Amino acid sequence: MELLRTLATLVEPPAPEHRPLAEVLGLGPVPDRAAFTALFELQLYPYASVYLGPEGKLGGEARDRIAGFWRALGETPPPEADHLSTMLALQARLAELEQEAPDRARRDSWRRARRAWLWEHLLSWLPLYCDKAAAIAPPYYQRWAALLTAALAEEAGALGAQDSLSLHLREAPAMADPRREGGEAFLAALLAPVRSGLILVRSDLERAARELGLGSRAGERRFALRALLNQDAGGVLWWLSSLAAQTASRYRLVDPGGDWAGFWSGRAAASAELLKELSRQASTTALD
Repeated sequence: MELLRTLATLVEPPAPEHRPLAEVLGLGPVPDRAAFTALFELQLYPYASVYLGPEGKLGGEARDRIAGFWRALGETPPPEADHLSTMLALQARLAELEQEAPDRARRDSWRRARRAWLWEHLLSWLPLYCDKAAAIAPPYYQRWAALLTAALAEEAGALGAQDSLSLHLREAPAMADPRREGGEAFLAALLAPVRSGLILVRSDLERAARELGLGSRAGERRFALRALLNQDAGGVLWWLSSLAAQTASRYRLVDPGGDWAGFWSGRAAASAELLKELSRQASTTALD
């Protein structure tokens, strides 16, 4: 559990006390604040609600559901209950409470809480988060993500599988089709990972612009994506379809159990097919 607590500390802004922790874990030199900001504040936001909420944004029902778990434990939820650092620290604390329990009944109760928190609120999104970090993060944070993946896998092995898919995932609406729901709904769903199966970050859009020879616009992702679509809707949709298909294939290889891969790879594969169809129809389909 100390590993989870240490990894939780290292997802906070760099501080002098991070250096000995990073050395022990073999992560290399601690990045500066600019590198931290570039990853966690501009690309991979370390908040569960961004990946589990149908809006793809901070807060909302996903954060409320996470805060509800704290209340079920008899605790007051912290202001940012869905921040990754806070969530990992709670997993470690639940393990300690299990170990410290004075009798079998209370140990079993804490163990059930520990298993539920892991599967419902951590493993429901962190494997794809770590997968994205492996693709876009600098080496220090790639190694951090690999250690986190291994620690969560060990925890899952020790606790056993959850009986059902996370409620976050079971209740997530499907990807929006612009031909029925309009262009704004389509763009919003595409940028909400739990709906599209994709974590689509700024560097993805910059790469799409480079590879397609298009002009890249700085700013909020929806604005940048719309600018790309306005230049070459067919090409951009085809590029996104390829990305979604590749993502679906990767998810099938990182299944932590509990039908995680079935959900996430299914969402990405469905998005790939929709985007491919839209690309073919781009000459006659308007994304209003």
